[in-house]
Amino acid sequence: MGVLLPDTMPSENPLDELQGLAEAAGAEVVGRLVQRREQPSGATYLGAGKVDELNMLANAADADVILFDNELTPAQTRNLEKATGIKVLDRTELILDIFASHAQTYEARLAVELAQLEYSLPRLKRMWTHLSRLKMGIGMRGPGEKQLEVDRRLVEKRIHDLRLDLQKIERRREREVDARSDHMTVSLVGYTNAGKSTLMNRLTNANVVAMDQLFATLDTRTRRWQLPNWGPVLLSDTVGFIRDLPHRLIASFKATLEEAHRADLLLHVADASNPEFFAQVNAVFRVLGELGIDEKDALLAVNKIDAIPNPAYLDSILSRYPNAVPVSARTGKGLDRLATAVSDALSRSFRDVDVETSVTNGRLMAYLAAHGEVLSRHFDGERVTLHCRVPEKHLGRIHDPDVAIRYRHPDQDVAPKIEDVA
Repeated sequence: MGVLLPDTMPSENPLDELQGLAEAAGAEVVGRLVQRREQPSGATYLGAGKVDELNMLANAADADVILFDNELTPAQTRNLEKATGIKVLDRTELILDIFASHAQTYEARLAVELAQLEYSLPRLKRMWTHLSRLKMGIGMRGPGEKQLEVDRRLVEKRIHDLRLDLQKIERRREREVDARSDHMTVSLVGYTNAGKSTLMNRLTNANVVAMDQLFATLDTRTRRWQLPNWGPVLLSDTVGFIRDLPHRLIASFKATLEEAHRADLLLHVADASNPEFFAQVNAVFRVLGELGIDEKDALLAVNKIDAIPNPAYLDSILSRYPNAVPVSARTGKGLDRLATAVSDALSRSFRDVDVETSVTNGRLMAYLAAHGEVLSRHFDGERVTLHCRVPEKHLGRIHDPDVAIRYRHPDQDVAPKIEDVA
């Protein structure tokens, strides 16, 4: 069931994605219903007539559950269940259910449980039916709280504990990412089922699970990718995004998305065979904005070009995104060009600098040689000036007062960031 509001992205088949979500959750779709409204009803989201039509359709199809492609309030869900006599799930609850079934690692399970509890907390009245007061009498005297209030306190306590556990994981993940900071890093991002895991397998022989299913990947995986004429970089796969991704999920998976936050380059993978290509690309940009990483350097990889029925559609994509790289992770087509484009994009982070220091500062000279390219050396008494090409992030770790850094180009003449390294 979907309600199309004026700001809804136009689509020929607006419930196709909801059906994909339902199938990923293990459900069989037996009917569809769409209504266009200027604004949702406060009581049932639908109009009264549409509620009756939904009730008849669900009973005729012998449906066990009604899925909404919208986010419902607890009251709207309760009123719809009362009107139809059938369990009602909104889009957020369906996505949470999929995440719960696909979570494999301890970290992912904690994140999913936190998101589910935060979602269910204001909905306890619908979910909990044992509302009788606690027993009273000798040895049983108490405040006379309703069981619902006791359960709410238990849920709030569990939410608090989960947040503490995830904060510990987040700090550990930050340390792990920092430990890999000596390498250039590329993070795969994109809409769910865009082919990120398949692309990672093709590029790194990672053998990660890749299925034609929404949210097949919930955990970050990092593998070494050998770029031609460049060297090794670290490539990370991340959880896929989706339109109207619940904010509580973004918050819960903050530790998992740490790789994308720290990456030198985002490789945005998009499914060119999907008729909603442009809407999906925009949805990913919106989620990146919510994560605060939309300003990071990104390269668009237009995937699944082998599955495009009309070549003119690919032309329309490339005319809008001329710097995008068309590839097929399944067949390997275009991957050489992708590797070159990634190498070029990573090179943009390099700075052409002169670094002046003491001739006895062997530690710094080894550091520059390990993380960049030393093009020349000029000695002047006890001082040496090294002409280097070094990534900005590695220059930012030089804080020795005996070192002077001069950018060779005016647009690079900015002070490097100071960090406690080198």
